[in-house]
Amino acid sequence: MLIFTSAFYILRDLPPQTDLSAVPIEVDYPAPELTLTDIEGVTRSLADYHGSVVLVNLWATWCDPCKKEMPVLQAFHKKYERDGFTVIAINDGDPTADVLQFVKDFKLTFPVWLDPTYIATEQAFKTLGLPTSYIIDRNGTVRSYWVGAIDRKNLERYVSPIIREEP
Repeated sequence: MLIFTSAFYILRDLPPQTDLSAVPIEVDYPAPELTLTDIEGVTRSLADYHGSVVLVNLWATWCDPCKKEMPVLQAFHKKYERDGFTVIAINDGDPTADVLQFVKDFKLTFPVWLDPTYIATEQAFKTLGLPTSYIIDRNGTVRSYWVGAIDRKNLERYVSPIIREEP
């Protein structure tokens, strides 16, 4: 009983934790070779974006954290697209009709690629958690990644400095 009482008095004065956003982990390795088809049926490759900063977001329509972060990613994309930044949202296995409806519902303007056979998650990036995101710098190096939804504050803190780097 003494332990519970002590814990109560210690914890009662702490502010509630409201920021449950994912924080990126720094890494340093070449971006994987990845070629998929976008929602318009055009074949796209990560190599096409060399010279840009790219946030690759692996997601699914049924994923609640994915839904939570999409408006954040859209706003961040819009703010920095003139600075050579883009989001590439790679859908993890949903039917094309569901993906198209999702893009319409969330008013997404960044590239959305289809991955019906899980090439991005299982082979290229070797992850199973959704959402998972990777930051690729202008030289094609993966600089950081995170599993889970990220908020605007952490995007500004961790991704904006990479966007501002000189090529």
